[in-house]
Amino acid sequence: MTPRPGIDVPDHRGRTALDRAGRDLTRNPDVVVRDVELTSRGWHVLRRTTFDLRRRDGRWQRQQRETYDRGNGAVVLPYDTTRGTVLLTRQFRYPAYVNDHPDGMLIEAAAGLLDADDPPAAIRREAAEELGVTLGPLTHVLDAYMSPGSVTERLHFFAAPYTPADRTGPGGGLEEDGEDIEVLELPFPDALAMTRDGRITDGKTVLLLQWAALHGPFAAKVEAVAGIEPA
Repeated sequence: MTPRPGIDVPDHRGRTALDRAGRDLTRNPDVVVRDVELTSRGWHVLRRTTFDLRRRDGRWQRQQRETYDRGNGAVVLPYDTTRGTVLLTRQFRYPAYVNDHPDGMLIEAAAGLLDADDPPAAIRREAAEELGVTLGPLTHVLDAYMSPGSVTERLHFFAAPYTPADRTGPGGGLEEDGEDIEVLELPFPDALAMTRDGRITDGKTVLLLQWAALHGPFAAKVEAVAGIEPA
């Protein structure tokens, strides 16, 4: 048999055994993995997995699912409560463009894959690269699977204070990675309004801005504007 890159021998990223993911899973007795097929091994990995699922009525059913494995990631909302601003990015996203977004230019919170770093280190790296900012103390907001029907990624959400003095670099991302990122410093009320009128449609960014308004650094100001008595 000819050696298969990514399975028997290293692929272009030095990976092997890409078809083994999930074969040893036993945490759920109602799921038995039968086969894992590597269908694509580009920068990230696409697999087709066959498994048996015990339904709620006790019957076993064989199913197949394709999963896109791009690793886990982290995202951050930098905020300045003194000036009432947040730092966001704008960049071209082809998947959104091909799915009816007017121009593919999405406004987002800075984010990236963990690679070999832990989530706090990864998001500090991404904030420096994309926003040119050195983050203050990180607040861990939550972890979430953003598209669990097909994408394996677990995203770690953070928020962190910044000041004008913390903007120590130009940002913009890494050209060698194809990034061409515009840094946006927006008044928080404007950013929140953009989630309502459709100018911000990125899920992770909507979630972080809503958190900031309801529970985070701008919650008290939002309550004051709305006339809500503190609990």
